Amino acid sequence: MVEVTDLMKQQDHIRNIAIAAHIDHGKTTFSDNLLAGAGMLSEETAGKQRALDFHDDEAERGITIDSASVSMIHKVKGEDYLINLIDTPGHVDFGGDVTRAMRAVDGCVILSCAVEGVMPQTETVVRQALKELVKPVLFINKVDRLIKEVKLTPEAMQAKFISIIDQVNRLIEAIAPEGYKEKWKVGVGEGTVAFGSAFHNWALSVPYMKEKGISFKDIIDAYTEENDEKLKENIKELAKKAPLHEVVLGMSIENHPDPVQSQKYRIPKIWRGDVESDEGKALMNCDAKGDVAFVPIKITVDKHAGEVAAGRLFSGTLKQGDEVYMSNAKKKVRIQQVSVYKGAQRILCDEVLAGNIVGVVGLRDVVSGETVSTKQIEPFEAITHLFEPVVTKSIEATKAADLPKLVETLRQVGKEDPSLRITINEQTGESLISGMGELHLEIIENRIKHEKGLEVKTSAPIIVYRETASKIGPSKEGRSPNKHNSFYIIVEPLDEEIYDKIQSGELREGRVKKKDVSVTECLTGLGWGSDEIRNVRDIYKGNLLLDETRGEVHIGEVIEMVMDAFEMVIDEGPLAREPCMKLQVRLVDIRLHEDAIHRGPAQVYPAVRDGIKQSLNEAGPTILEPLQIHVIEMPGDYMGAVTKLVGSKRGQMLDMKQEGATSEIKSKLPVAEMIGWSNDLRSTTEGRGTSSILDQTFERIPPALQSGIIKGIRDRKGLAENQ
Repeated sequence: MVEVTDLMKQQDHIRNIAIAAHIDHGKTTFSDNLLAGAGMLSEETAGKQRALDFHDDEAERGITIDSASVSMIHKVKGEDYLINLIDTPGHVDFGGDVTRAMRAVDGCVILSCAVEGVMPQTETVVRQALKELVKPVLFINKVDRLIKEVKLTPEAMQAKFISIIDQVNRLIEAIAPEGYKEKWKVGVGEGTVAFGSAFHNWALSVPYMKEKGISFKDIIDAYTEENDEKLKENIKELAKKAPLHEVVLGMSIENHPDPVQSQKYRIPKIWRGDVESDEGKALMNCDAKGDVAFVPIKITVDKHAGEVAAGRLFSGTLKQGDEVYMSNAKKKVRIQQVSVYKGAQRILCDEVLAGNIVGVVGLRDVVSGETVSTKQIEPFEAITHLFEPVVTKSIEATKAADLPKLVETLRQVGKEDPSLRITINEQTGESLISGMGELHLEIIENRIKHEKGLEVKTSAPIIVYRETASKIGPSKEGRSPNKHNSFYIIVEPLDEEIYDKIQSGELREGRVKKKDVSVTECLTGLGWGSDEIRNVRDIYKGNLLLDETRGEVHIGEVIEMVMDAFEMVIDEGPLAREPCMKLQVRLVDIRLHEDAIHRGPAQVYPAVRDGIKQSLNEAGPTILEPLQIHVIEMPGDYMGAVTKLVGSKRGQMLDMKQEGATSEIKSKLPVAEMIGWSNDLRSTTEGRGTSSILDQTFERIPPALQSGIIKGIRDRKGLAENQ
């Protein structure tokens, strides 16, 4: 029998794929059936076992919270293929796991419910896949419901399928980079769309129908049987004639690239290094003989092995005992174990070759997105989620003696779930956790209590705001404490076009190196001249730092400190110590002491910080609040009540639609007003309304509320007037 360890050496027979979907579209049942088809689960329990949901809270809530990897073997046309599969969460609060999974895969199966169609989270996962240049195919699930429950005619069903495919293709056309907009559209005739029922374990695609002589009429006939026993037999027969795993994995093998093919176009997107260098060529060719380049996407703790880093090996071969370098941690470590995954189980290997998804033990202090390599190389692009954490809670240990344990536990939790933003003040003992939503933080709190064994208590939710400028500030002098150095700084609003490019990833964040081609190309496209582009030194959290000084001999010796100080102010703005966004900070002039001893960090940092803050304080400083764009669905009878609920939350109505008995409202809601939103909506619609986040934005808070918001934040943080 062919083993995983044999196949992982045949790169053209490897497919790294993720499954992604809107919540409750049947993704976990779908995954179970793929595992059953590979002989890893019994067919009887498939769909009920939830094999890749191995946390207690996943089973309890019936949702996937953590992504999970599994390797399986599938035969197509007499040849064996290795499928490295990652099952991802569907709930928006855990979308960070989807983002990270996309770094490790080359293809993605997008699930859409045949009844509900394309939902907001469907759109989000398509965006996440395309951002990482991961090729999508489409599976339309729950087709049985269209026949049995909705009772659509064949013509109406066909129209429904066409509508779903069109919606997905419109997303691909809108989101995909140039060169992929048309090429990656999904189509029935192309074999990149399949239909089926994960619950009943069957699927169809046009190539499969032609090969096996099955028609869609056979499906309709099977489900129109009125006798229950006969219906069950028909469904079993369908699952034998057109087993889901055979159709879907066949679709993936035929249409998704192997790692060698994909890395030729993915590497320039996710790695900024020189593709003509030795390490660049190894990455472009997925060369198992080249130097190691490994990116972990998930950190878990094994009670026996300790921290296990799961991720994608882009080049080289990982072996036990090898020494590797970690870019973020800036240190060398020795690999203790390498393994592949079978759900929660790790299968230890002697070595794992490039192109595979692998688990590694021994990477002490590793974090998701780290670049692990044989020698120090240009790091991979940071893995950034589409949405930022917007809900925060303070957290403290119930017993004062457990404070050190809390600090360590939070660090560990932050590694396991990088979507969390954790702020620890070891001097004051204050710790904050920021997540994607109330559910996200609730899950984390429960895991700290039950899995980490630490009793904690948390505050009511806190909303994190942003600070920005509304006009151009005057040039302000920041003088060093010794009065020997001056920095002249102007703060102004950042152009929206530039901010959008940063958010989309086209303008990459980080300290800009000379002749950064990607920055040059992006800004040239926005009409910037070469002199302006040369001034860009740092792109940080949606803000720009420009160095417009000329002829200062010692600027090269202090510019790193200037960037450090710029980032400090961005992290804690002057109004309320909230993060800043959409700022352009210009260093327009500089006066430095001749002697280096008089222009060290203790002089430069306070001077630059003071200059930025002074200019920002005269640039119409304002508070931005986070808002979420939600799509709310409910029976038409509740439209008025939901409209009233949205209004009571300071919400803005963006669109309203009615399709049959179902109504849909698209609205923009302040996050500050959404605490308890799920309960409020459930109460208003008698449990029949659903709400899904479509997007996130920040907007200026109403002027009447600003002073109260600032005072509330400063009081909470214990800030004095002069702080």
